[in-house]
Amino acid sequence: MGKALDGVRILDFTHVQSGPTCTQLLAWFGADVIKVERAGAGDITREQLRDIPDADSLYFTMLNHNKRSVTIDTKNPEGKLVLEALIQKCDVLVENFAPGALDRMGFTWERIQELNPKMIVASVKGFGPGPYEDCKVYENVAQCVGGAASTTGFDEGPPVVTGAQIGDSGTGLHLALGIVTALYQRTMTGRGQKVLAAMQDGVLNLCRVKLRDQQRLERTGVMKEYPQYPNGTFGEAVPRAGNASGGGQPGWILKCKGWEHDPNAYIYFITQAPVWVKICNVIGREEWATDPEYATAAARLPRLKDIFAEIERWTTTKTKFEAMEILNKYDIPCGPILSMKEIAEDDSLRKTGTIVEVDHPVRGKYLTVGNPIKLSDSPTEVTRSPLLGEHTDEVMAELGYSREQIEALRTVGAI
Repeated sequence: MGKALDGVRILDFTHVQSGPTCTQLLAWFGADVIKVERAGAGDITREQLRDIPDADSLYFTMLNHNKRSVTIDTKNPEGKLVLEALIQKCDVLVENFAPGALDRMGFTWERIQELNPKMIVASVKGFGPGPYEDCKVYENVAQCVGGAASTTGFDEGPPVVTGAQIGDSGTGLHLALGIVTALYQRTMTGRGQKVLAAMQDGVLNLCRVKLRDQQRLERTGVMKEYPQYPNGTFGEAVPRAGNASGGGQPGWILKCKGWEHDPNAYIYFITQAPVWVKICNVIGREEWATDPEYATAAARLPRLKDIFAEIERWTTTKTKFEAMEILNKYDIPCGPILSMKEIAEDDSLRKTGTIVEVDHPVRGKYLTVGNPIKLSDSPTEVTRSPLLGEHTDEVMAELGYSREQIEALRTVGAI
């Protein structure tokens, strides 16, 4: 059986992270992704944060697997003709240029529709239509304008951005879903359409529980599962909640054995109501199971700090893995804080293809993330990222250009 997206051809005009995340995911599912780059330079991330001189950076390689690279000068009249030929042959054009850049290149939506009425044009932008739609947005800016930063961190500290790339990669994932949806609709309508994923919108979608809490706060003036309850105060907006779970089951990060010298010797512990009696037995506080001040979830809410402090007295006697092994026997929800070093060395993640080792002709072997979405009939094989312009001649030949024509285009600087 072939790949899920066999036969789909993507014209990839993306760079840095948000767009390449999207097109890489499509490539993993079998789409032929043709990455268009500037001759001699290419995607700026090829050279950003380099750890090996003259080799493509990990920033680039880890976002551009399974793609083909061509170099085209779109300002050159002959190069523009090559691009027109590609638009006629491809199913989807994906871009994350600054607002209006594609129009200034001469490829308005109307022009693209003239060339290929079935073309889907997918874009990542910082903001959707509105007062800020022409503003540039980067990862941390997206986290701030999408509501994540204001609700992350501890109450007594400043807003905090997360290490998870929810602005760039998160928006790329949203865009990939939009593209696949548009491709499916095209099978019925025969028409292309525009797909937009705004970074502010994508971050907000991932922060929906905080928008939920904003409405609850406006109605009740208090949120009992937040650490500010019962002794703190609530303002008009959802506060920063530290390590509170954000759901109906209270949770917190607790120290484990070795925390004094290991910054990741911690475990996330959830005091789930159905296993409360088991929790009491494990930590040696059996009397809490029947004590009216602790026996019900409602009674425990104003005492959460004291409860977690007591649980932490138990977790500090165990390593995070020992604690997890014991707690899982009783179905008590928990999870160790895993460092990137521990994740990189996790054999189980390698067996599932979540962590993959790839061999590159210049930089050698390196680790990367694999496809996070597994299809039983379309397993993902992660192949290395392309060298700059590696597939230019190959793609040009597929468009019908002869060897002599390709050399002529190269001579005039079109490719």
